[in-house]
Amino acid sequence: MDERIKKRITAVILLMLFIAVVSVTAYTVCAPVLRMADDPDQLRTYIGNMGIWGYGFFVLVIAVQVVAAFIPAGPIEIAAGYCFGALQGAVICDIGMTIGSLIVFLLVRRFGMAFIEIFIPRKKIESLEFLKTNGQSRVVIFLLFLIPGAPKDVLAYAVGLTDLGLVSWLFITAVGRFPSILLTTMSGDALGDQRYDQFITVMIVIAAVAGAGSVLYRIWSRRRGFPED
Repeated sequence: MDERIKKRITAVILLMLFIAVVSVTAYTVCAPVLRMADDPDQLRTYIGNMGIWGYGFFVLVIAVQVVAAFIPAGPIEIAAGYCFGALQGAVICDIGMTIGSLIVFLLVRRFGMAFIEIFIPRKKIESLEFLKTNGQSRVVIFLLFLIPGAPKDVLAYAVGLTDLGLVSWLFITAVGRFPSILLTTMSGDALGDQRYDQFITVMIVIAAVAGAGSVLYRIWSRRRGFPED
């Protein structure tokens, strides 16, 4: 059997095992959580009574979101802000995303394009060749992670093919993602406290910042050959 096919099969099996563990955990926890969704105080009490398992659940779910790049992060971040408050929820999500980014990084380093193509089209990744030879790639990647609207999930996969070190990658993903995560968890916090005017304001700000960031990213991507979608 071709080595590339073997790597892809192994990568798929590992991914399925990972998702299976998360699915069982989610089923166990999500049912009672959904029943209390209309009562913020009761929901927060329930999650709080779970202790470390409550934190672990959100970390696990957000880590899966990074690995399975097609899952949107926004609703999970809002839920974290709803349950834990803006700052604590942001920290929890950031930890989860950093763990997910670490998993992606290590899997790409081990299986290469065979793993990436499960989620990301090859053409998108191949257009990031400049990151491998760019002497300032650390700065470029960090700035891209700061820009709302940039395809961070694509970047998370592409970085594993570069010569970027693991420590540098963990710093970039943990620090670069945090501002946008915090903004989103602020909306969840406002929603949980029924501060609907603040929730609407934050959502408008998020939309405006993401829109501006998307425009800036598209301008930059056209100049550098980076994929726009």
